[in-house]
Amino acid sequence: MRSLIARSSICAVALAAAALGGCATPGETGAVTGAVLGGVAGHAIGGGTAGTVIGAGAGALIGNRIGRDYSYDRGYYYSY
Repeated sequence: MRSLIARSSICAVALAAAALGGCATPGETGAVTGAVLGGVAGHAIGGGTAGTVIGAGAGALIGNRIGRDYSYDRGYYYSY
């Protein structure tokens, strides 16, 4: 039962992030995507809460940087 609740929560958070992604700048969208992917990878590699939090933090930083660089390459300039 806990597994079902955990999976439902993860799906709900991912759906909310995807729905709100259109309202964000490329850096913010990259940070959210990176946090979700980093959290999943951190949990898979490290396991537990600590691995998930560290992975999400690292993913958010990397995703923000990639999103910002991509927006500059495409000619979209935002003031941060």
